[in-house]
Amino acid sequence: MRDKLFGTDGLRGLVNEYPMTPEVALRLGMAAGQLFRNGSGRHRVIIGKDTRLSGYVYETALTSGFCAIGMDVYLVGPMPTPAISFLTRNMRADLGVVISASHNPFHDNGIKFFDRDGFKLPDEVENKIAKLVLAKNPEWDFPAPDRVGRAKRIVDSWGRYIVYLQHTFPREMTLSGMKIVLDCANGAAYGGAPQVFEELGAKVVRVGVEPNGININEKCGSLHPEVVSRIVREEGADIGLALDGDADRLIVVDERGTVLDGDQIMALCAQDLLEQGKLPGKTLVATVMSNMALEVFMQGQGGRLLRTPVGDRYVVEAMRREGAMLGGEQSGHLIFMEHGTTGDGTLAALQLLRIMCLKNKPLSELAHLIEPFPQVLVNVLVEKKVPFEDVPEIGRAVAQVEAELRGRGRVLLRYSGTEPKARVMVEGEDTGKVEQYAADLAGLLERTLR
Repeated sequence: MRDKLFGTDGLRGLVNEYPMTPEVALRLGMAAGQLFRNGSGRHRVIIGKDTRLSGYVYETALTSGFCAIGMDVYLVGPMPTPAISFLTRNMRADLGVVISASHNPFHDNGIKFFDRDGFKLPDEVENKIAKLVLAKNPEWDFPAPDRVGRAKRIVDSWGRYIVYLQHTFPREMTLSGMKIVLDCANGAAYGGAPQVFEELGAKVVRVGVEPNGININEKCGSLHPEVVSRIVREEGADIGLALDGDADRLIVVDERGTVLDGDQIMALCAQDLLEQGKLPGKTLVATVMSNMALEVFMQGQGGRLLRTPVGDRYVVEAMRREGAMLGGEQSGHLIFMEHGTTGDGTLAALQLLRIMCLKNKPLSELAHLIEPFPQVLVNVLVEKKVPFEDVPEIGRAVAQVEAELRGRGRVLLRYSGTEPKARVMVEGEDTGKVEQYAADLAGLLERTLR
């Protein structure tokens, strides 16, 4: 086996190719189980997945590993990533596991973990798991034959999660009279997310709720908000909500069909929490990918934007350190620490709908608080992930672009944590120049990193 397992959001890759092989999944179950067994009683792990066909492979392999090491496995089937975070806390489990590749196509899959408090594991804990998995002769602490784990399916998991979500919406409010277009990306939320809004009184136009194992994220969901935009206009709906495959992110469309990204929604929610006095330190946490306009907006509110590396778990880690209550990513991960411990697209939608009900205004009048700086993102396939600072030619090119932007823009180079790609992001006031800078830098990376 190779010496690297985890990326920015757990383990991820092409099905049946390293590291997404049944053997690695089996070892992951044993390694994580061995590290998270707690005390001398029974030990619990919750396993959920999205709708990918390959989910059966990893669900079975992980279950075997956990049971072999002495953990009882509770299988909940297709459920959103944040639902597993909630259920891990709710059921007092020692560990939660999600089998999903989020917004990726069906031929990819992934595995990520939550601790007993519903938080994603920090790097140092993932490294301990990886060390056991990758060891040539690991010392497995197998229990006696009468102490191996049992596996069972939980049938009321969606009911628990729906009640939890609805409790985050004010009891005195209703969605009666509101029409919502909801795209579940043929993913994990298809079975229950529409019910959340319908039980609160909304009429829901369901999209992406017919998974077949291979159509997850296919021309639907948060990666294709144009689908929801078109249907919102056709239906005369009040709002469009687009989730991704594991429903931990949300992209929103207003009643005019205009697509709003995570930055625009964070601005609105930050303003709402500021008005309530519920934004400690007037701090919003976001990643390096968030638009400069969000930073300018927070400064105008007398607050600040705290940036982290890309990945919602880094946002959450910073929120916990700072005591922050709101954080997220431009891609649509939104974390409301008052209610949850990870990004949750459905929960975020409920908070947005609460603001709409409170203000009694359409989303088009509420959400356009920032005018994003022109931003261009280019992905470059690479054969090696050399630190950018080790390539002088790249450093000189970045320095030149930043000098020409004169403090009214920025350049960000980073490697994908889950794919063999480098990402070039350039932001500035002139769209044409930004596009040219990004193209030039992408071409340079393509030449130097292959």
